[in-house]
Amino acid sequence: MLDEGAWRNHLAEKILIVEDEGNIARTLRLYLEQAKYQVVTISDGALAMPAFRKEKPSLVILDLMLPNVDGLEVCRKIRSESITPIIMLTARSEEVDKLLGLEIGADDYITKPFSPREVVARVKVILRRSSGGFTSSTTLRSGEIVLDLDGHRALMSGDNLELTPMEFQILAAMMRMPGRVFTRMQLLEEIEGEAYEGYERAIDQHVKNLRLKLGESARDPRYIHTVFGVGYRFRYEDETDA
Repeated sequence: MLDEGAWRNHLAEKILIVEDEGNIARTLRLYLEQAKYQVVTISDGALAMPAFRKEKPSLVILDLMLPNVDGLEVCRKIRSESITPIIMLTARSEEVDKLLGLEIGADDYITKPFSPREVVARVKVILRRSSGGFTSSTTLRSGEIVLDLDGHRALMSGDNLELTPMEFQILAAMMRMPGRVFTRMQLLEEIEGEAYEGYERAIDQHVKNLRLKLGESARDPRYIHTVFGVGYRFRYEDETDA
């Protein structure tokens, strides 16, 4: 049971649902409201950005297939001006759709049909993660990278890095234990507390996006190294950049 202070804080978290299937939108709204979130629903992609700017939600649940403006375009527009967490819903099971959604900045995806309880669980995990619930009161540094875990800020050579919550937590998990090799599943467990089946390989896309923002590539990594057949590790502090 939430204490009074936690109750007030939880109620301050607003979820924007952009979904044109009425039954799905109503069901998600019911379950999220039972979990004590504020919920706003809209059914038209063309109305998504006006609603996003007006409501200033803590998280967006966004369907891939929407009338007038599709979910991928809405995701691009949101991500161009905000790092608000985004969960994408899709009736398509092809991996390309899932990874495309993640490539443009979505934090998670859920394939229909799904359990409303699972959606609520993922919402809680992502909001807790994006608010710093999995971090300690400290600053992580390596080379030109500085992570302010309290302020949830990332700097590269003194400049702000616009990282999504997932990217931030992946980087923080690896920077806490430089040199350790993380499998994809272990990274999921580190940042979410539990691993969701079918989401493991999406870590590759998040790492790819993170590398781009750090100005490196898989062929020429300075910070995040691929351990083939295993996963990823962050460089030791005394490793050279070569």
